[in-house]
Amino acid sequence: MIGKLIQLHQFFWMWESQHQQRLSWQDAAEARMARMRAEAQAAAQLHAMLIANPSGQLGRSMLNDRRSLEDGGFV
Repeated sequence: MIGKLIQLHQFFWMWESQHQQRLSWQDAAEARMARMRAEAQAAAQLHAMLIANPSGQLGRSMLNDRRSLEDGGFV
């Protein structure tokens, strides 16, 4: 009796495991699609930036640059 219950439990556990595996494959496929969309969007944005500033000098800004803050009158 206990052996049958264990087998039944293992069967349902296997069923659930396969279901979770299919879900993970679906998530991976969706993640690949999202990555391709993000890469295409980044490439389009880079292309637009290079068209707007063809010299390629897109700036050399830094976060919390002391000199820029002083020149702007913020410090």
